[in-house]
Amino acid sequence: MMTSIFNKLTSTLLATLVWAGGSVFSLAHAVSDLPGGPAVNQLNMHPPVTSVAADQAWLHWFMLVICSVVFVAVFGVMFYSIWKHRKSVGHKAANFHESVTVEIIWTIVPFIIVILMALPATKVVIAMKDTTSADLTIKVTGMQWKWGYDYLKGEGEGIGFISTLDTTHREMSNNGGPKAGVPVNDYLLKVDNPLVVPVNMKVRVITTANDVIHAWMVPSFGVQQAAIPGFVRDTWFRADKMGDYYGQCAQLCGKEHAYMPIHVKVVSAADYSAWVIAEKEKLLAKADDPTKVWTSEDLMLRGEKVYAANCAACHQANGKGVGAIKPLDGSAIVLDGDAHVQAAVLLKGRVELGMPSWKQLSDTEIAAVMTYTKNTWSNQTGQRVQPADITAARQ
Repeated sequence: MMTSIFNKLTSTLLATLVWAGGSVFSLAHAVSDLPGGPAVNQLNMHPPVTSVAADQAWLHWFMLVICSVVFVAVFGVMFYSIWKHRKSVGHKAANFHESVTVEIIWTIVPFIIVILMALPATKVVIAMKDTTSADLTIKVTGMQWKWGYDYLKGEGEGIGFISTLDTTHREMSNNGGPKAGVPVNDYLLKVDNPLVVPVNMKVRVITTANDVIHAWMVPSFGVQQAAIPGFVRDTWFRADKMGDYYGQCAQLCGKEHAYMPIHVKVVSAADYSAWVIAEKEKLLAKADDPTKVWTSEDLMLRGEKVYAANCAACHQANGKGVGAIKPLDGSAIVLDGDAHVQAAVLLKGRVELGMPSWKQLSDTEIAAVMTYTKNTWSNQTGQRVQPADITAARQ
């Protein structure tokens, strides 16, 4: 009886494994390499398209060779000594307490090895952190579970948008993934709004987050930078080849961590300029009338959204700030009856306090977020700021 049950279970298990293996085999052969993204049966790092990524790839193999040589040398000598000088062939263990020669050798040799590894590694790390002289500065905001991109400096300044997973891929995932035999090379990597940058230009990326810790990672660029609420970190890249490059959030950030893809489209300088013009035309089409007079209720609703998208990452949702970030709750600048005082900080920034300029926001957005901060938490001033006030403050 038990034998019969065991045989049935074994047959069922084997059938399941064969079916699963066949499905995986079929799916694997339906998918091909994704240029700028993962490859089928990939073992090595992504093909680099930046100097930093190329240096990282070289450093990876350099370290691997050194570690392999040390491993073979140490264990080779150890096993040779054990085998060649074993007791069974008549060898007797030497009895000594110390050897100056041995002490010097096993101090100097590891020191040389460490120096050989540290020098190129330090050079690469320094290069990774050199964000000076950037042609373009983009703020990347991680949020559950999407990315916000704001062009802060350079051509395209003022452009901002949210990048989320393509809805068709989410539906595909909800239904068990791609169907066997159907090629979907960019599965869970396709987004609605890719980040667009020009080729051969230095792009500084400023990262932060408005909820939990995320990490912006694009392997082909050799970039992985944490996005931490209340903190601003930066990194950079200069892509030397046009194309589409993919990455993902590299920090476990919640139940939909797998649905935070990154798509960077590297285009020619001419195509980038054309894209900037088209995006600004879209923004103008959606722009609010700066002469419109808003009600307090509408300003508060709009301001809450602007604050959550742009301010909460540093000042926190409760307005208390964190670390060196000044609180807005009870702030003299926010409570000041002269709206131009707070408007000047938002438009010009306070570099010494880590406060960037937010002049890329529209007059309506700044007026709304000012009204929101003046009438939220313990700040109950009753003041209302209109877009026209910000228009005047810009002049």
